[in-house]
Amino acid sequence: MTKGLHVPSEIGKLRKVCLHRPGDELLNLPPDELERLLFDDVPFLEVAQQEHDTFAQILRDQGVEVLYLENLVAEVFDQVPGARAEFTDQYIAEAGIRGQHMPQIVREKLDSIEDNLEFVKKTMAGMTKSEIDMPLTASTTLDSLVNSESESDLIIDPMPNLYFTRDPFAVVGEGVNLNRMYSVTRNRETLYGKYVFKYPPDYKDVSLYFRRDCQFHTEGGDVLNINEKTLAVGISQRTQAAAIDVMAQNIFWNSDSKVERILAFDIPVSRAFMHLDTVFTQIDVDKFTIHPAIMGTLRVYELTAGKNPGDVNIRLIEDTLEHVLEDATGVDQVKLIPCGGGDPIAASREQWNDGSNTLCVEPGKICVYARNTVTNDVLYKEGLDLLVVPSAELSRGRGGPRCMSMPFWREDL
Repeated sequence: MTKGLHVPSEIGKLRKVCLHRPGDELLNLPPDELERLLFDDVPFLEVAQQEHDTFAQILRDQGVEVLYLENLVAEVFDQVPGARAEFTDQYIAEAGIRGQHMPQIVREKLDSIEDNLEFVKKTMAGMTKSEIDMPLTASTTLDSLVNSESESDLIIDPMPNLYFTRDPFAVVGEGVNLNRMYSVTRNRETLYGKYVFKYPPDYKDVSLYFRRDCQFHTEGGDVLNINEKTLAVGISQRTQAAAIDVMAQNIFWNSDSKVERILAFDIPVSRAFMHLDTVFTQIDVDKFTIHPAIMGTLRVYELTAGKNPGDVNIRLIEDTLEHVLEDATGVDQVKLIPCGGGDPIAASREQWNDGSNTLCVEPGKICVYARNTVTNDVLYKEGLDLLVVPSAELSRGRGGPRCMSMPFWREDL
């Protein structure tokens, strides 16, 4: 297959994609800690896995090579001496483990897992107190003794959001943003991306436009490849304007990126507009699904390279989404298709279940969640070819088919 990364658009025929099959991390979700873990509900793992397997098979049936994040990382550990030990050091340092001796106990537990794939899955699942022996000598601080009785049963938090592979990193053209994420809970997910883009021969030479040790935060759901020369990024709850400044410097001045302008969309800070891809998603050359609440005038900043090295020009655009997208795509008239078909109740309900968060497999052919029947009916009537994904459990994580996928290769349009 193809070597490296190549994602010059959101709609070119999809050839290679990175997924993560939900695992035991969904079993380590205490209901009283859901908010802290950025989850709204506890999915039924067995059904979530069946739904995800169906999603993956739908993609394979369309000729897409499906890669699993857990397998990519395990293969690095199989092939690169010292990589697993390096990962373990960093994983434990970032795991938020309490107690003076507990990190060593956790390390011994992880080191006892011989199979690298099982090891990777375990680091994703987290660790509970019931899994290890906890003698009093394991802790020489009063805090860890007292809190071991009264606080969480988790020693290491699970990563329940990891099946949304869109967010920890974002492929931009032939390079990648390796993100620093908004929350401590999710930022640990980017550690896996570090090893995918550091060691495997297929990916180790790609340009990094953003690094996980940056002081500002950004997430992949805010990044949309409009075309080879235009990148859209959301200024949102999850992506800071300063992070876009960093991307601009690296894309314009520190790499061979073909992107010539970045459109930074200033979107409302709320759960409904968590990422730019909850506001609009491209589904065909001239069609976008949109959140109906975004129909007014928008503030968009156009970033382009200045005359001198390091300079970035910024121009404010205040216009409708329709006009901004027509200019960005070069299409005379784009069609904006509102989630829920314009019905406020249906729009609210189906936006909650990611009705406009679709994955384009090729122009006009998109993956959608089965439960969003009103939006899906509108899309059918607009001539879209729908690949319908079962979604009773997957949708409980508040992310749709685009959230659950990170394209590694798309054909040119």
